[in-house]
Amino acid sequence: MFPTKHAIGIRSDSGLELLIHIGLETVNMKGEGFAVLVNEGERVQVGDPLIEFSLDLIKEKASSCITPIVITNTEKIDSIEHISGLKNGKERLFKVIVK
Repeated sequence: MFPTKHAIGIRSDSGLELLIHIGLETVNMKGEGFAVLVNEGERVQVGDPLIEFSLDLIKEKASSCITPIVITNTEKIDSIEHISGLKNGKERLFKVIVK
């Protein structure tokens, strides 16, 4: 978790590392409008809430509310496959195969 609460890193059981960055230039908000719901090192499951934030405040104070999700260790990836459809009632767009 970044100290400014606007971004979080996650490592899957397979070793894939993701960075979720809420909004652009939100670091300048210095945590205002963000509430962390998990502790660093805590094991989470699909669907667990990680961070609550004020979208209205982000729209007001940041340059964008776009939220990039970045794979930070792409050397672990064997392939990425575009898929569409539902899994467990939720839309899935990509399947990442880890080496």
